[in-house]
Amino acid sequence: MKRFAAGLGAWLVLLAVPSGAQDVRASIEPPTRVVDPALDEDGASIAERLGSDPAVAAARLRLQQASVAVSDAMRARYGDRIAGIAVEHVPAFRLVVRLTGEGQVTSERVAGGSELIDVVYVPGAAASHAQLVAAIAAHQTTIRASLLVPPGLGVDQRSGELVAVVSLRDVAREGAGELRDRLASLTGVPVRLRTVDQPDRDLADETDTVVGGMRMMGGVPGDPRRYICTAGFVVTDGTRPALSTAAHCPDTLKIRDAAGRVEELPYAGQWGWGNHDVQINLSARPLPPRFFADRARQSVRTVTAVQPGAATRAGDIVCHRGERTGYSCAPVELTDFAPAGDLCGGACLPTWTTVAGPACGSGDSGGPVFLGTTAHGLVKGGSYRADGSCAFYFYMSIDQLPSPWRVLTASDAAPPLTPPADPVPVG
Repeated sequence: MKRFAAGLGAWLVLLAVPSGAQDVRASIEPPTRVVDPALDEDGASIAERLGSDPAVAAARLRLQQASVAVSDAMRARYGDRIAGIAVEHVPAFRLVVRLTGEGQVTSERVAGGSELIDVVYVPGAAASHAQLVAAIAAHQTTIRASLLVPPGLGVDQRSGELVAVVSLRDVAREGAGELRDRLASLTGVPVRLRTVDQPDRDLADETDTVVGGMRMMGGVPGDPRRYICTAGFVVTDGTRPALSTAAHCPDTLKIRDAAGRVEELPYAGQWGWGNHDVQINLSARPLPPRFFADRARQSVRTVTAVQPGAATRAGDIVCHRGERTGYSCAPVELTDFAPAGDLCGGACLPTWTTVAGPACGSGDSGGPVFLGTTAHGLVKGGSYRADGSCAFYFYMSIDQLPSPWRVLTASDAAPPLTPPADPVPVG
């Protein structure tokens, strides 16, 4: 029986403009209304948080998607000088590229596809993004051993810092300034502390047509409790259709469709170490590349694209659906994050991504992280304040799926997959 984790190619044209040009930001907003029901829905969800009306919020989400290719071009141009690339939605959409080295770099408007993106450069960073990630990998063990509670460690690309998510007990024992300075001296990179009152934990829950985002239920032999997780995306190994969820969920799972029919989903495998938290459960019939996005399971979206983790930036808006907390959208905070504790069969690798609360809770594990119809990842766990509210949740990037499994997309939908034949009895 499996062990459970503790607790729960577009071409780019570069257009240089004076950094003080007044009309730069205003001209970025698309002049015409683009209809995209999925992004419109996500825009309405995040509008209040961005302080804008839903139409403007949706327009900025379209700019966010168009700017991924722009970020890739910036990384290719500046290489090891990149300390971080962050997305800002307020007061208007722009990319902020933080660089090591001195010397002013002129702001630009960059064409990505049909969109114009404002790009602002901030030189003078003390460490590159690569150095920040390397510092986590090299010193994680030492840092964990020096603290009462193993911390979460991640990269804030908005500030070019290593962020240590530490317990109040460790801050009280050592002092915030002293602890920050000690970790900065040890790692050789800028460090910022963030405190939470409860440790990170996985988000499996215990409680008395098939698509992603559904409730998945299961139990463990000898344990009377019933566990609830959330289905992620429909996946395939090229032959078999399956649903993905979190590895710390029960092996044998079942789902109940809108008509009340219960379907068993046989266990195919799980990967729950280091950079993985994913389980695959098979379906006896072909599955469409769709997932529920909303709490009421009325909004069904078809996956059209997959975004790799390396393309994700601080400030990107992503959404998730979980059985406990429903549907919500929020900004990415930390990339290259190593969750606290031993949630990955030991220490986690710095490959995870954190998203701001307040919506996360037990039962959300394995659920889809997305924007519009683009798949981003699968929810793993969360970190909570003393009052039980969600400080942030973190997810596994979808490109961490173990080979040969991959997310099924609309381009794979025809012809439908044929499930393997039943085994022939022996003897």
